[in-house]
Amino acid sequence: MEHCPRCGQELEEREAFGRLRPVCPGCGHVVFRGPKVAAGALVARDGAILLNQRDIDPGLGKWGLPAGYVDLGERVEDAAIREVKEETGLDIRLDGLLGVYSDVERGVALVIYCASVCGGALVVGPETRAVGFFAPDALPELAFAQNHAIIADWLRRNNP
Repeated sequence: MEHCPRCGQELEEREAFGRLRPVCPGCGHVVFRGPKVAAGALVARDGAILLNQRDIDPGLGKWGLPAGYVDLGERVEDAAIREVKEETGLDIRLDGLLGVYSDVERGVALVIYCASVCGGALVVGPETRAVGFFAPDALPELAFAQNHAIIADWLRRNNP
């Protein structure tokens, strides 16, 4: 059960601002739940895309772009750089925003940058089983539908 952050009463689901939301029956405070923000990068080298095989759920055993949640007080750009380093061992330079992708079912807004390798060495991070670069026409099974959209956007951007 959730409680009101203002007065502590137990929240109820009620119609507020056009949809069901948690509302305090005592003070009337409406709680607006927002999506989690995640950041990552599409890192390309010689036309191949950096992917990591996930060793955690969701997507255990499948492959994805290096990405993760933005910490409170962290810039989105810094989170993308950190996540790539943690998951793959590579240092990157961000080359620009590729796009923002919404996963409404999981409540995540994913910010993806295009990036280039500027140091480090490929290593398996604590949440990964394997890392590697893959040609866009020879991708392993991807963990998230968003990854397909991200890669398609990157291909359109780089092959007009």
